[in-house]
Amino acid sequence: MKGPLFYSKILLFGEYGIIKDSKGLSIPYNFYNGALKTDHNTSDNAQLSNKNLKRFANYLETLDPELVAFDNDRLKADVDAGMYFDSSIPQGYGVGSSGALVAAIYDKYAIKKITVLENLTREKLLVLKSIFSEMESFFHGKSSGLDPLNSYLSLPILINSKDNIEATGIPTQSTSGKGAVFLIDSGIIGETAPMVSIFMESMKQEGFRNMLKNQFIKHTDACVDDFLKGDIKSLFSNTKQLSKVVLNHFKPMIPKQFHELWKNGLDTNDYYLKLCGSGGGGYILGFTEDIEKAKNALKDYKLEVVYNF
Repeated sequence: MKGPLFYSKILLFGEYGIIKDSKGLSIPYNFYNGALKTDHNTSDNAQLSNKNLKRFANYLETLDPELVAFDNDRLKADVDAGMYFDSSIPQGYGVGSSGALVAAIYDKYAIKKITVLENLTREKLLVLKSIFSEMESFFHGKSSGLDPLNSYLSLPILINSKDNIEATGIPTQSTSGKGAVFLIDSGIIGETAPMVSIFMESMKQEGFRNMLKNQFIKHTDACVDDFLKGDIKSLFSNTKQLSKVVLNHFKPMIPKQFHELWKNGLDTNDYYLKLCGSGGGGYILGFTEDIEKAKNALKDYKLEVVYNF
Protein backbone atom coordinates (compact mmCIF):
# COMPACT_ATOMS: atom_id res chain seq x y z
CA MET A 1 0.00 0.00 0.00
CA LYS A 2 1.45 3.34 -1.07
CA GLY A 3 0.23 6.91 -0.55
CA PRO A 4 0.54 9.86 -2.95
CA LEU A 5 3.94 11.40 -3.66
CA PHE A 6 5.04 14.59 -1.93
CA TYR A 7 7.91 16.57 -3.41
CA SER A 8 10.94 18.34 -2.01
CA LYS A 9 11.17 22.13 -2.16
CA ILE A 10 13.76 24.83 -2.60
CA LEU A 11 13.55 28.15 -0.82
CA LEU A 12 15.08 30.30 -3.55
CA PHE A 13 15.10 33.43 -1.41
CA GLY A 14 14.22 34.20 2.19
CA GLU A 15 16.31 31.88 4.38
CA TYR A 16 16.65 33.51 7.84
CA GLY A 17 15.05 36.71 6.52
CA ILE A 18 11.53 35.27 6.69
CA ILE A 19 12.01 34.79 10.44
CA LYS A 20 12.18 38.59 10.52
CA ASP A 21 9.49 39.28 7.92
CA SER A 22 11.46 39.51 4.69
CA LYS A 23 9.89 38.29 1.48
CA GLY A 24 10.53 34.73 0.42
CA LEU A 25 9.98 32.51 -2.58
CA SER A 26 9.76 28.76 -2.32
CA ILE A 27 9.37 26.42 -5.30
CA PRO A 28 8.64 22.67 -5.51
CA TYR A 29 11.60 20.58 -6.64
CA ASN A 30 10.25 17.42 -8.26
CA PHE A 31 13.62 15.69 -8.50
CA TYR A 32 13.08 14.25 -4.99
CA ASN A 33 9.93 12.90 -3.39
CA GLY A 34 8.54 10.67 -0.67
CA ALA A 35 5.41 8.61 0.08
CA LEU A 36 3.94 6.71 3.02
CA LYS A 37 4.13 2.96 2.48
CA THR A 38 2.99 -0.22 4.21
CA ASP A 39 4.65 -3.03 2.31
CA HIS A 40 6.43 -5.00 5.05
CA ASN A 41 9.81 -3.57 4.07
CA THR A 42 12.32 -4.68 6.73
CA SER A 43 15.30 -2.55 5.62
CA ASP A 44 17.12 -0.48 8.26
CA ASN A 45 15.82 2.75 6.71
CA ALA A 46 12.21 1.57 6.77
CA GLN A 47 12.54 0.42 10.39
CA LEU A 48 14.14 3.69 11.47
CA SER A 49 11.43 5.68 9.69
CA ASN A 50 8.75 3.55 11.34
CA LYS A 51 10.31 4.18 14.76
CA ASN A 52 10.32 7.94 14.10
CA LEU A 53 6.70 7.79 12.94
CA LYS A 54 5.76 6.17 16.27
CA ARG A 55 7.27 9.11 18.13
CA PHE A 56 5.70 11.58 15.71
CA ALA A 57 2.25 9.99 16.14
CA ASN A 58 2.55 10.43 19.93
CA TYR A 59 3.62 14.05 19.45
CA LEU A 60 0.63 14.81 17.19
CA GLU A 61 -1.71 13.84 20.03
CA THR A 62 -0.33 16.75 22.07
CA LEU A 63 -1.30 19.41 19.49
CA ASP A 64 -4.24 21.73 20.11
CA PRO A 65 -7.34 19.93 18.74
CA GLU A 66 -8.84 23.35 17.95
CA LEU A 67 -6.03 23.83 15.42
CA VAL A 68 -5.86 20.33 13.99
CA ALA A 69 -7.12 16.86 14.89
CA PHE A 70 -5.97 13.54 13.45
CA ASP A 71 -7.46 10.09 13.18
CA ASN A 72 -4.95 8.88 15.77
CA ASP A 73 -6.33 5.35 16.01
CA ARG A 74 -5.92 4.77 12.29
CA LEU A 75 -2.48 6.42 12.27
CA LYS A 76 -1.25 4.30 15.17
CA ALA A 77 -2.71 1.10 13.67
CA ASP A 78 -0.90 1.82 10.39
CA VAL A 79 2.37 2.58 12.21
CA ASP A 80 2.00 -0.65 14.20
CA ALA A 81 1.50 -2.44 10.86
CA GLY A 82 4.95 -1.18 9.83
CA MET A 83 4.14 2.00 7.89
CA TYR A 84 7.18 4.10 6.98
CA PHE A 85 8.02 7.12 4.83
CA ASP A 86 9.85 6.00 1.71
CA SER A 87 11.78 9.04 0.56
CA SER A 88 14.50 9.95 -1.92
CA ILE A 89 14.76 13.43 -0.33
CA PRO A 90 18.19 13.78 1.31
CA GLN A 91 17.95 14.67 5.01
CA GLY A 92 19.78 17.72 6.32
CA TYR A 93 20.14 19.17 2.81
CA GLY A 94 17.74 22.09 3.02
CA VAL A 95 15.30 20.64 0.49
CA GLY A 96 12.47 19.79 2.86
CA SER A 97 12.68 16.11 3.86
CA SER A 98 10.62 16.59 7.04
CA GLY A 99 8.25 18.94 5.15
CA ALA A 100 7.24 16.20 2.72
CA LEU A 101 6.60 13.76 5.57
CA VAL A 102 4.47 16.31 7.45
CA ALA A 103 2.44 16.98 4.27
CA ALA A 104 1.91 13.23 3.72
CA ILE A 105 0.69 12.65 7.30
CA TYR A 106 -1.64 15.65 7.21
CA ASP A 107 -3.03 14.57 3.84
CA LYS A 108 -3.80 11.06 5.02
CA TYR A 109 -4.84 11.45 8.66
CA ALA A 110 -6.07 15.00 9.34
CA ILE A 111 -9.75 15.26 10.20
CA LYS A 112 -11.50 18.17 8.41
CA LYS A 113 -8.42 18.82 6.30
CA ILE A 114 -8.10 21.77 3.96
CA THR A 115 -7.69 20.22 0.53
CA VAL A 116 -5.65 21.40 -2.43
CA LEU A 117 -8.80 21.47 -4.58
CA GLU A 118 -10.51 24.16 -2.50
CA ASN A 119 -10.42 27.84 -3.25
CA LEU A 120 -7.23 28.51 -1.28
CA THR A 121 -7.84 31.91 0.26
CA ARG A 122 -5.08 33.68 2.14
CA GLU A 123 -6.85 32.72 5.40
CA LYS A 124 -6.79 29.03 4.49
CA LEU A 125 -3.12 29.21 3.51
CA LEU A 126 -2.27 30.81 6.86
CA VAL A 127 -4.25 28.14 8.74
CA LEU A 128 -2.37 25.43 6.84
CA LYS A 129 0.94 27.18 7.50
CA SER A 130 0.28 27.35 11.26
CA ILE A 131 -0.82 23.68 11.37
CA PHE A 132 2.31 22.64 9.50
CA SER A 133 4.47 24.87 11.70
CA GLU A 134 3.21 23.04 14.82
CA MET A 135 3.60 19.63 13.20
CA GLU A 136 7.11 20.24 11.85
CA SER A 137 8.34 21.68 15.16
CA PHE A 138 8.69 18.04 16.21
CA PHE A 139 11.69 17.80 13.86
CA HIS A 140 13.38 21.21 14.16
CA GLY A 141 12.31 22.76 17.46
CA LYS A 142 10.96 25.75 15.50
CA SER A 143 9.44 25.72 12.04
CA SER A 144 7.84 28.31 9.78
CA GLY A 145 5.58 25.62 8.28
CA LEU A 146 6.55 26.68 4.75
CA ASP A 147 8.31 23.49 3.66
CA PRO A 148 5.29 21.26 4.31
CA LEU A 149 2.99 23.89 2.77
CA ASN A 150 5.05 23.87 -0.40
CA SER A 151 5.14 20.11 -0.48
CA TYR A 152 1.41 19.80 0.23
CA LEU A 153 0.32 22.27 -2.45
CA SER A 154 3.10 21.49 -4.93
CA LEU A 155 2.95 25.14 -6.02
CA PRO A 156 5.42 28.02 -5.78
CA ILE A 157 4.70 30.03 -2.61
CA LEU A 158 5.33 33.76 -2.34
CA ILE A 159 5.89 34.98 1.20
CA ASN A 160 5.15 38.71 1.41
CA SER A 161 5.39 38.72 5.22
CA LYS A 162 4.57 36.36 8.10
CA ASP A 163 0.83 36.96 7.73
CA ASN A 164 0.69 37.39 4.00
CA ILE A 165 1.42 34.39 1.81
CA GLU A 166 0.03 33.35 -1.54
CA ALA A 167 0.42 30.65 -4.15
CA THR A 168 2.10 32.25 -7.13
CA GLY A 169 3.21 31.61 -10.70
CA ILE A 170 6.87 31.88 -11.69
CA PRO A 171 8.19 32.80 -15.14
CA THR A 172 8.35 29.85 -17.53
CA GLN A 173 11.80 28.35 -17.78
CA SER A 174 13.83 29.17 -20.86
CA THR A 175 14.94 26.26 -23.02
CA SER A 176 17.62 28.25 -24.82
CA GLY A 177 18.96 30.61 -22.12
CA LYS A 178 22.42 30.22 -20.60
CA GLY A 179 21.41 31.46 -17.13
CA ALA A 180 20.56 28.96 -14.39
CA VAL A 181 19.86 28.31 -10.73
CA PHE A 182 21.76 25.22 -9.59
CA LEU A 183 22.55 23.17 -6.50
CA ILE A 184 26.00 22.09 -5.28
CA ASP A 185 26.25 19.16 -2.90
CA SER A 186 28.50 20.19 -0.01
CA GLY A 187 28.87 16.55 1.00
CA ILE A 188 28.05 17.49 4.61
CA ILE A 189 24.76 16.89 6.39
CA GLY A 190 23.47 20.17 7.82
CA GLU A 191 21.55 20.42 11.08
CA THR A 192 18.85 23.09 11.14
CA ALA A 193 18.50 23.61 14.91
CA PRO A 194 22.16 24.62 15.68
CA MET A 195 22.22 27.02 12.72
CA VAL A 196 19.00 28.70 13.83
CA SER A 197 20.35 29.11 17.35
CA ILE A 198 23.55 30.76 16.01
CA PHE A 199 21.29 33.14 14.09
CA MET A 200 19.11 33.88 17.14
CA GLU A 201 22.25 34.53 19.21
CA SER A 202 23.55 36.98 16.57
CA MET A 203 20.17 38.75 16.59
CA LYS A 204 20.96 39.96 20.12
CA GLN A 205 23.55 42.34 18.63
CA GLU A 206 22.28 45.64 17.34
CA GLY A 207 24.82 45.73 14.48
CA PHE A 208 23.65 42.36 13.19
CA ARG A 209 19.99 43.41 13.41
CA ASN A 210 20.71 46.57 11.41
CA MET A 211 22.64 44.61 8.77
CA LEU A 212 19.73 42.17 8.50
CA LYS A 213 17.21 44.94 7.96
CA ASN A 214 19.24 47.32 5.78
CA GLN A 215 21.18 44.84 3.67
CA PHE A 216 20.05 41.22 3.89
CA ILE A 217 16.29 41.81 3.82
CA LYS A 218 16.58 44.68 1.32
CA HIS A 219 18.42 42.49 -1.22
CA THR A 220 16.27 39.42 -0.50
CA ASP A 221 13.07 41.37 -1.20
CA ALA A 222 14.58 42.82 -4.38
CA CYS A 223 15.64 39.33 -5.57
CA VAL A 224 12.09 37.99 -5.08
CA ASP A 225 10.59 40.90 -7.03
CA ASP A 226 13.18 40.59 -9.83
CA PHE A 227 12.69 36.84 -10.16
CA LEU A 228 8.90 37.08 -10.38
CA LYS A 229 9.08 39.96 -12.88
CA GLY A 230 11.71 38.12 -14.93
CA ASP A 231 14.13 41.06 -14.63
CA ILE A 232 17.29 38.98 -15.01
CA LYS A 233 19.80 41.84 -15.10
CA SER A 234 18.55 43.30 -11.81
CA LEU A 235 18.19 39.79 -10.30
CA PHE A 236 21.87 39.00 -10.80
CA SER A 237 22.95 42.37 -9.48
CA ASN A 238 20.88 41.85 -6.29
CA THR A 239 21.92 38.19 -5.96
CA LYS A 240 25.56 39.29 -6.03
CA GLN A 241 24.91 41.77 -3.19
CA LEU A 242 23.03 39.10 -1.23
CA SER A 243 25.86 36.60 -1.73
CA LYS A 244 28.36 39.18 -0.44
CA VAL A 245 26.26 39.95 2.67
CA VAL A 246 25.97 36.23 3.46
CA LEU A 247 29.74 35.69 3.08
CA ASN A 248 30.46 38.64 5.39
CA HIS A 249 27.83 38.05 8.06
CA PHE A 250 26.70 34.38 7.91
CA LYS A 251 30.11 32.67 7.81
CA PRO A 252 29.26 30.00 10.41
CA MET A 253 26.44 28.80 8.11
CA ILE A 254 28.85 28.29 5.18
CA PRO A 255 30.99 25.13 5.39
CA LYS A 256 34.67 26.23 5.70
CA GLN A 257 35.84 24.63 2.46
CA PHE A 258 33.34 26.79 0.54
CA HIS A 259 34.49 30.20 1.82
CA GLU A 260 37.10 30.51 -0.93
CA LEU A 261 34.75 29.19 -3.62
CA TRP A 262 32.09 31.67 -2.51
CA LYS A 263 34.53 34.60 -2.75
CA ASN A 264 35.82 33.36 -6.10
CA GLY A 265 32.32 33.58 -7.58
CA LEU A 266 31.99 37.18 -6.39
CA ASP A 267 35.43 38.10 -7.78
CA THR A 268 34.95 36.53 -11.23
CA ASN A 269 31.14 36.97 -11.63
CA ASP A 270 31.05 33.43 -13.05
CA TYR A 271 28.47 32.43 -10.40
CA TYR A 272 27.05 33.66 -7.08
CA LEU A 273 26.42 31.32 -4.16
CA LYS A 274 23.81 31.54 -1.43
CA LEU A 275 22.46 29.41 1.38
CA CYS A 276 19.88 26.75 0.61
CA GLY A 277 17.80 26.50 3.77
CA SER A 278 19.63 27.04 7.04
CA GLY A 279 23.11 26.15 5.74
CA GLY A 280 25.80 24.38 7.76
CA GLY A 281 26.02 21.75 5.02
CA GLY A 282 23.58 20.12 2.65
CA TYR A 283 23.08 21.92 -0.62
CA ILE A 284 24.37 25.34 -1.57
CA LEU A 285 22.36 27.32 -4.12
CA GLY A 286 24.10 28.91 -7.08
CA PHE A 287 23.02 31.50 -9.63
CA THR A 288 24.83 32.03 -12.90
CA GLU A 289 24.32 33.97 -16.13
CA ASP A 290 26.33 31.33 -17.99
CA ILE A 291 25.96 27.74 -16.81
CA GLU A 292 28.93 26.48 -18.88
CA LYS A 293 31.22 29.06 -17.23
CA ALA A 294 29.92 28.04 -13.79
CA LYS A 295 30.40 24.33 -14.53
CA ASN A 296 33.95 25.01 -15.61
CA ALA A 297 34.75 27.12 -12.52
CA LEU A 298 33.15 24.50 -10.26
CA LYS A 299 34.39 21.43 -12.13
CA ASP A 300 35.28 19.60 -8.90
CA TYR A 301 31.60 19.62 -7.90
CA LYS A 302 28.46 18.05 -9.25
CA LEU A 303 25.95 20.72 -10.24
CA GLU A 304 22.22 20.00 -10.39
CA VAL A 305 20.34 22.56 -12.49
CA VAL A 306 17.04 23.53 -10.88
CA TYR A 307 15.83 26.33 -13.16
CA ASN A 308 16.91 27.84 -16.48
CA PHE A 309 16.70 31.51 -17.45
